[in-house]
Amino acid sequence: MDAQGRGRADDIDPADQWVLNPNTGEYELRLAPSAAQSSVPGPRGSGGRGTNGRSTTGRGTNGRGTTGAAGAAGARRAAPARRPGAAAPGDEAPSPRRRAGAPAEAAAGRRGRRPVPKKAKGKKVLMWTGGSLAFVLIGASGAAYLYYEHLNNNITSVSDDGAGTGGFSKDRAINILLIGTDKRTGKGNEGYGDKNSAGHADTTLVLHVSKDRSNATVLSIPRDLITDIPDCPTTQEDGTEKVIPGKQRTRFNESLGQEDRTPSCTMRTITELTGLKMDHFMVADFNAVKTLTSAVGGVDVCLAKDIKDKDSKLDLPKGEHTIEGEEALAFVRTRHSVGFGGDLSRIELQQQFLGSMMRKLKSNDTLTSPSKMIKLAEAGTKALTVDSKISTIKKLADLGAELGKFDTKNLTFATVPVDDNPAEKVKATVVLKEPQAQQLFAMVRDDVSLTDVKQQKKKEKAAEAARLKGTKAPASEVRVRILNGGAVAGSAQETLSWLQVQEGVTKSENAGNAEQPLAKTTLEYGPDEADQARRLAEIMGLSGAAMKPGKSVTNSQGVPAMTLTLGKDFEGAGVPLTTPAKVPEAVQKATADKVECAK
Repeated sequence: MDAQGRGRADDIDPADQWVLNPNTGEYELRLAPSAAQSSVPGPRGSGGRGTNGRSTTGRGTNGRGTTGAAGAAGARRAAPARRPGAAAPGDEAPSPRRRAGAPAEAAAGRRGRRPVPKKAKGKKVLMWTGGSLAFVLIGASGAAYLYYEHLNNNITSVSDDGAGTGGFSKDRAINILLIGTDKRTGKGNEGYGDKNSAGHADTTLVLHVSKDRSNATVLSIPRDLITDIPDCPTTQEDGTEKVIPGKQRTRFNESLGQEDRTPSCTMRTITELTGLKMDHFMVADFNAVKTLTSAVGGVDVCLAKDIKDKDSKLDLPKGEHTIEGEEALAFVRTRHSVGFGGDLSRIELQQQFLGSMMRKLKSNDTLTSPSKMIKLAEAGTKALTVDSKISTIKKLADLGAELGKFDTKNLTFATVPVDDNPAEKVKATVVLKEPQAQQLFAMVRDDVSLTDVKQQKKKEKAAEAARLKGTKAPASEVRVRILNGGAVAGSAQETLSWLQVQEGVTKSENAGNAEQPLAKTTLEYGPDEADQARRLAEIMGLSGAAMKPGKSVTNSQGVPAMTLTLGKDFEGAGVPLTTPAKVPEAVQKATADKVECAK
């Protein structure tokens, strides 16, 4: 795909177009500034249109890579919801780039009705970057319709030529093919050499999300794997249809770019190799890595040794770094200076990069920043080439909602097991390692989690239950500081009074507001305070999950104390925070399958 001329918006930072409406307390997109100018983002450039409605030939001259596995779904009003005690609409408005402060603690006895929290908007973001691969998915709202259309026009799509399932479904597992091409299109990429190449499937990942959305697996396919490429019916850039003959016993990376092969050929090759039929594909070039890492504010990486790779142009000393742009691209391309110096070592590096990117994107620093969200939407849609089944922001947002359901701790990266090619004296390619490769493919096809999610949850519950077992200190010996971390104003003081007067926890104190609001109430304690924690948990009705082994703090008397933080789930002093596991003995109960005699 030609990287030229999909156009850019005018010289206006989209983040600066979000303004706080004092009447609603929400951020709104203001596309019309005070000076007269067009309210619609600049055109993407003229030229012929492809069969799918996207510009494919005769594009403008704004240099930018057009193949990207990064998707974005339009802009949402993303102002954080006001919490109890926050300023009401009409008060001094906070800066769009600042988070509102913690709620002020009101005097005891002045408890009002609990405000209904507003649902978070525009918070679904998911991004993948592996080698040259990334996608971003963001929710969109009707309030930003013009910007929504602008993002739609950023997206480039090509046909899957019938190689996929026809689109993902909410009632089954999802399989997405993510391809990073080494095509040297886009500004600044000619210096990497091979600038006239049609590109290859340089980095290939298969993302499998389980049917119940509890877990996901990412399979890395080595580019030098020897495999068979099947015949490929394709739709070319000029709209013509062409069947490209298959090729036996060749490198996997030739499934894209070579002999006019399109992403649908890589799709068919993956199905032939693994038995998995793909729902969608996403493709990125070098620019995707550069723009997306810059949009998110950099990705954290760690090196165990100094790396100076003249081929990838990576030059970093040992230690922790935050990288973006050209440096991020160099990091995911380097291979001669890590591991065994080959593609398999680079795959491990890219998987580490992916994990770090996921953590960065799901952090509050990203999700609660309107400016970062907008930059991600811009960068993601401009870096993206997708199949025509997900060629709009709405469709990408629907897909993103499904992909956002699994927890990143239940995401497993795996590389397809391979051996050196026995037919070669000088080892350059690899072959499947059997039977391990087929066993791995079967597990993914059968939707078997590689993270043992259910077993892990069982272990976590057992560990939580164990925290409640053991000796309990007398209530008079329990030392605790109480913080309000999102409960109704006045909750900390009310709880203090209840603990001291009714429960005998006299060594307790009100420490005001927590630095950050919490969804659930927690009790953090040091190693020597476990017996105090168990007593307070019994008094408060806390579950083992609410007990957080950690460290103690120093109270106002200068002695160690635990920290009780009242979260948004706190309903009042003396109201237990756990749901009973058994029906109380005093409750009369009967089941419909038994005959009960009247007494």
